[in-house]
Amino acid sequence: MTKKKIAFLLLLFLSLLTISCKDDALPKPSSYLRLDYPEAKYVNFENECAYSFEINSDAIIKKEKECDFAITYPKMKATIYLTYKPVTNNIEKLLKDAQKLTYGHVIKADDILEQPYLNPNKKVYGMFYQVEGNAATNAQFYATDSTKNFVTASVYFYAKPNYDSIMPAASYIKNDMQRLMETLKWK
Repeated sequence: MTKKKIAFLLLLFLSLLTISCKDDALPKPSSYLRLDYPEAKYVNFENECAYSFEINSDAIIKKEKECDFAITYPKMKATIYLTYKPVTNNIEKLLKDAQKLTYGHVIKADDILEQPYLNPNKKVYGMFYQVEGNAATNAQFYATDSTKNFVTASVYFYAKPNYDSIMPAASYIKNDMQRLMETLKWK
């Protein structure tokens, strides 16, 4: 090899070495879409059952059976299931069943926050549960007048439970559930 070829190859090698010295490419961290929902507007929901309440005007309510309802949020792929049971000397059993339903999620839940609800003027007493973590439901409640009426509600999302990704929708619907509980009236 001639000196010119060696010098050319050496110059080419040094040029490639200099050009290739850049920072390593790092993968972008995964992220979630930012979801903003419209401000909730509530309307009174009257029915032939022993209770009435306010619901979000964007929600779709459908009677399931007797006095049970499904309140659907199509944009969020979620449904609140509202169940009514009459109290007939079985208040302890109804309370145990409602608590059992909530604490059945303790395996997947990171935490379960309990918020008692007492409204002696309307005779509505109950408990609101906020379930944190990757549980199937993020919010539940029961409400009763302790003599005639008992209502339970729980929200379910039609997606794999990933608390971080459904957090905006779960928070929005949790507020709607609290409003429903607070506006519950017995007939």
